[in-house]
Amino acid sequence: MPLKAAFFRSYNDARKIPSDGRPQIAFAGRSNVGKSTLLNRLVGIKKLAKTSKTPGRTRLLNFFLIEDRYFFVDLPGYGYARASAKAKAEWGKLVNDYLEQAQNLKGLCFLIDSRREPDEDDLMMIDWMETRGVRFVVVLTKADKLSRGKLGQKSREIDRIFKTESIPFSSLSGVGKRELLSWIEKTVKAVS
Repeated sequence: MPLKAAFFRSYNDARKIPSDGRPQIAFAGRSNVGKSTLLNRLVGIKKLAKTSKTPGRTRLLNFFLIEDRYFFVDLPGYGYARASAKAKAEWGKLVNDYLEQAQNLKGLCFLIDSRREPDEDDLMMIDWMETRGVRFVVVLTKADKLSRGKLGQKSREIDRIFKTESIPFSSLSGVGKRELLSWIEKTVKAVS
């Protein structure tokens, strides 16, 4: 059954984000990791978050109201090679400002493409979350692209690197949806 979800608003300034006390669960990762597709699968609404074949389309902080209780926040991705240095710097500042200023940020879903190795940007993001004590979960996207054996191996590798348990997720098959929604619900309840 789909979650009750609606686009709320986009922000280009972290100082203007909602401060009404509702918890915020952010989604972060590289530009082509599939954040918007994952969000759509998670809530069960195909076109809630705009998707594109071209990476780097999310350039604002996109807020979605979920069950009238909390927000999903789709953050701009990082690492998009074709974006100008100026655009990358602006997106980086926006994300950093949000992460530093969001008083209602209660958890972060950190997405990594299951077929790729974590890079320096990924490691920096995890370090940032650990330093600030932000609850996070590592989500291995595009899980359907690997065999079960290779996915298990990758999951164990990521768990070792990030010292946490990852959730393999497929937007095509729905693998991992229940586990990720359970983590989100526990995180929202733990802080409500």
